[in-house]
Amino acid sequence: MKTKLVLLMIFGCSFGAIGQNKPITFSLLRQYDEIAALKPMQLKNKYQKFKYIALSNNSSLSFGGSFRFQYESFINEQYQQTPDQDNLWFLNRILVHAHLKIRDKFEIFVEFNSSHISGKTNVSPVDKDALSINQLFANYNISQNLSFGIGRQNLRLGSGRLVDVREGPNVRRAFDLVHVNFRNNKFIAKGFFAIPVKARFGIFDNDFLEFDETFLGLYTTTRINTSNHLDLDLYTFYQKDDNVTYNYGTENERRTSVGARYFGTYKSWTYNNELVYQFGNFGNQSINAYTVSLKVEKKTTLSNHMFNIGLKTEIISGDKDANDNRLNTFDAVYPRGAYFGRVAQFGPSNLIDFHPYINTQFKKLFIEFDYDIFWRYSTNDGVYNAALLLEYPNTNNQRFIGQQLGTIVGYKINKHINLEFESNIIFPGAFLKQSNQGDTLYHFVFTTEIKF
Repeated sequence: MKTKLVLLMIFGCSFGAIGQNKPITFSLLRQYDEIAALKPMQLKNKYQKFKYIALSNNSSLSFGGSFRFQYESFINEQYQQTPDQDNLWFLNRILVHAHLKIRDKFEIFVEFNSSHISGKTNVSPVDKDALSINQLFANYNISQNLSFGIGRQNLRLGSGRLVDVREGPNVRRAFDLVHVNFRNNKFIAKGFFAIPVKARFGIFDNDFLEFDETFLGLYTTTRINTSNHLDLDLYTFYQKDDNVTYNYGTENERRTSVGARYFGTYKSWTYNNELVYQFGNFGNQSINAYTVSLKVEKKTTLSNHMFNIGLKTEIISGDKDANDNRLNTFDAVYPRGAYFGRVAQFGPSNLIDFHPYINTQFKKLFIEFDYDIFWRYSTNDGVYNAALLLEYPNTNNQRFIGQQLGTIVGYKINKHINLEFESNIIFPGAFLKQSNQGDTLYHFVFTTEIKF
């Protein structure tokens, strides 16, 4: 009954806003919603009044949120044809927020999260969080170029390869952090100190300010060519984390990542290339790890219709020798949960992947097909899951992990309501087969998301 009432309320707000003359834009992180078009409107409907409340000429209060529910199913989840490997569960997530802006100098943003799951036996912290504060922060603009912020916040840097909000799973990743930002026409810099929020299942019971894991960083973006939108990101991160497990064992880790990302567009081509090198200590071992990520995409016309044809490929280092006093396993720090599709079977450590894809848009309909091949970078290291935990230990000397076929079909009814169906099939390779995990895995997820 509660779910039905929420749906009715959201659908009512959504359809009440469809007829508005000036558009508003929803962002992944809702503190960046574009709702300034509502400011000069004299006559507003109920939804518009709820969305934007003028407090003075330069101050406002706005409200919003989203409701997302998903049906997710696995067949042979652990690549074995046994009854307990076939699963079907239902996930739902509600996010509601309020955003106060005062004279373009000061803002407070608060966002509550309620995430639930039913039908799943082994529930993880990314599946369920009954009620929590997802974000609660304050920002102050010291000048036109300089700002300061403090509080709990979702964080996404650059392409999201190393720091992302983890949107695919049910519960987003949050940090308690302080940050300083500088911005001008050609340069952006963010310096921060953050502590990951450790999610729990209950009501307002998430751990916070647990200093056994901390994250420090500086991220910069420089505009190289304005006309072609060529940009260069340079960054460095330092992560302190205790009791981390790799194929080698469990130790305390102190890891520094230094990275560069070169991205932009040229005519009909889009590219996004990134290089990261890591060093530090894992117990008494020294860290020496890296990744190279390449992505290129071209817009082309096939049968009088526009398509995007792309290729992504990555080399992600793994440990070469457990006895050489060096750890070569790359740690993607805080990546998106669905790094290689919503199926999220493999994480970005000890991998080589080759990933061609094609997608297109038919008005409100989006379709994508992709094919991904996975190998182990090092046959002396295991395979890690999306949470960067060792999922498949090193049990044989085979390199080939498997092949993945994926399909995404999305239908955007309007700016408020979006439907998406994703399916993935993974054919195990020699590494999984020799680990007694040789049956084909099937994965399906249907998502409905409503934003208001």
